[in-house]
Amino acid sequence: MDLEVRHLRVICAIAEAGSLTRAAASLCMTQPGLSAQLRRIEAMLGGPIFDRGQAGAVPTALGELVLPRARAILPGIDGLLSDTARAARCGTAPGCVRLGSVGAPLLADLVVATRELIPGVDVRTRCHYSPSPLVDDLSAGRLEAAVLGDSPGYELAPREGVVLRAVVTEPVFALLPSAHPLAGREEVSLEELIAEDWAMPHQDSDRTREYWASVFSRTGRQPHTPYEAEGRQLIDIVRAGLAVSLCQATFIEVPGVTVRPLAGDPLWYRHVLGLRRDGPLGAHGDEIVRRLAAGHLATGAAAPAYARWRRRRPEPLCLPG
Repeated sequence: MDLEVRHLRVICAIAEAGSLTRAAASLCMTQPGLSAQLRRIEAMLGGPIFDRGQAGAVPTALGELVLPRARAILPGIDGLLSDTARAARCGTAPGCVRLGSVGAPLLADLVVATRELIPGVDVRTRCHYSPSPLVDDLSAGRLEAAVLGDSPGYELAPREGVVLRAVVTEPVFALLPSAHPLAGREEVSLEELIAEDWAMPHQDSDRTREYWASVFSRTGRQPHTPYEAEGRQLIDIVRAGLAVSLCQATFIEVPGVTVRPLAGDPLWYRHVLGLRRDGPLGAHGDEIVRRLAAGHLATGAAAPAYARWRRRRPEPLCLPG
């Protein structure tokens, strides 16, 4: 893993707050999550950056070397991002709308809605595994709208100029090799899956791993996770029979993998629409949310495991009113 600008922001936030607890609150993170990230940063830089004790987080000699440089770098980076965003806004044709998405099935619905609401518009898209960079791009004016996602208790933090609208909340399902003994069941228990090897998204991709860990802790143990992967690579690991994982309920099964609900529905995922408040789609929020919710229901109907789960639960999902 390479050192990134966000790592420098973490270091400076800890130094400014004087403790990991206060820094975690300012960064909208949990204290254990921030501690884990700091350990990875310190491993990259070659040693402890802070002494952590009763006096709080005090910079070490290495920290005293790193902090002035981080503080010198960040204003220039922020200025660069602000200037390039302003230049992009000025240089973008009025008919161009930039959309983003995490790995969710709603991007096509967002593109269709944008084209119908703004006839003749030139739509451009890009995707990212984590919602955080997309929210940054919305706030900086580099995107007009994005399909995002978060988890209960780990909701996306508000950002200046960005409107976050809940679309629908769905359960998280198990992703299994088709030859796995549990794949023949209608649903599987998290307690049984915990004993397996797991493939999971990278710790830094978003706060999904923190949320999963908080739910796993209710079983009294954490899974063994020898594989960190996302997207196609994660699916290939599961297909090869090397590990199990989790997925969105709307995930469409592909040959070699099987999707099954988790008994008791212990994990949930919320689809979120992010909009630039002053952007060309800002006034169409209600209509876009309605269309994305309808698109989600259509996608869910095409996912066999999710469709069966819905038939057993006549109560409505958490759809927008």
